[in-house]
Amino acid sequence: METALSLIPLIPGLVIALFAAFTVLRAVRIVPQARARNVERLGRYHRTLQPGLNFVIPYFDRVYPMIDLREQVVSFRPQPVITEDNLVVEIDTVLYFQVTDARAAAYEIANFLQAVEQLTVTTLRNVVGSMDLERTLTSRDTINSQLRGVLDEATGKWGLRVNRVEIKAIDPPQSIKDAMEKQMRAERDKRAAILGAEGQRQSQILTAEGDKQAAVLRAEGNRTAAILKAEGQARAIDEVFQSVHRNDPDPKLLAYQYLQMLPQLAQGPGNTFWVIPSEVTSALQDVSRAFTQALPKSSATRETSSQELAAHAAADAAQAAEAAADAVASAAEADGYQTASSPRP
Repeated sequence: METALSLIPLIPGLVIALFAAFTVLRAVRIVPQARARNVERLGRYHRTLQPGLNFVIPYFDRVYPMIDLREQVVSFRPQPVITEDNLVVEIDTVLYFQVTDARAAAYEIANFLQAVEQLTVTTLRNVVGSMDLERTLTSRDTINSQLRGVLDEATGKWGLRVNRVEIKAIDPPQSIKDAMEKQMRAERDKRAAILGAEGQRQSQILTAEGDKQAAVLRAEGNRTAAILKAEGQARAIDEVFQSVHRNDPDPKLLAYQYLQMLPQLAQGPGNTFWVIPSEVTSALQDVSRAFTQALPKSSATRETSSQELAAHAAADAAQAAEAAADAVASAAEADGYQTASSPRP
């Protein structure tokens, strides 16, 4: 009991010590880097605490929560926007901004995030409302630059700086999506058909060019072959003609060759009518005369063997003439046709 009574005088001292410690703690404020805190003294703005160790007067100065001075990213929910061609699209935006003046951000606007969101929506509707759907889908950079210009100008007095405004997505109605998909499918089918037609056309052109070149080469080959064949026949005829003129045959030899060719005329399988020319009689007479004539007087001095050979040759020629005549007659009788003699013109 006496101990408890002895501690009563110490209680005020302990209270004073605790109050002093609490007062000292409230007088010291540490602000992290890239942060700021506004101080009001007796309800009026006094100063902004900078990063580091700061001292304030307790119970007279009121320190507000910290304001982040780093660049911040805020994503706003999709907003319905009506385009110039009266289509409702959902546009999702992302805003990059930074607080440059903590005092203005706290005292010039009550809630700068809400103010930036509403300003973004109104500006976006104003910008997109002057564009049709196709231009809206292909003009994101234009929309971003216009939004950034308007927001940066309006938020400057609030102690904010808008660095970038990006449009994440532009979602048209489902019916418009289906129509766009059908259009893109039709465009792809059209391009595929055009490419197929171009390929077929090119193939036909190449095939025609190949056929043309082949026909030209074939014609050139035939022409060359015909020229070479004609040249060969011309050379053969020329050689025969030159040989005949060099040897200077007499009419008797020609008559003999003529008689040798007569049996071959009757050997054709398609010969149903054969005309014997009147020259056959003349040729037989020439051959007979050639081998039955008396030899010239100058040949009387030749040997007996030469006379015998001439006699045998004459006999053979006569037999050949008779055989030719018999062959002609037999061929005419075998075919059952009448042999006619044509007069010599």
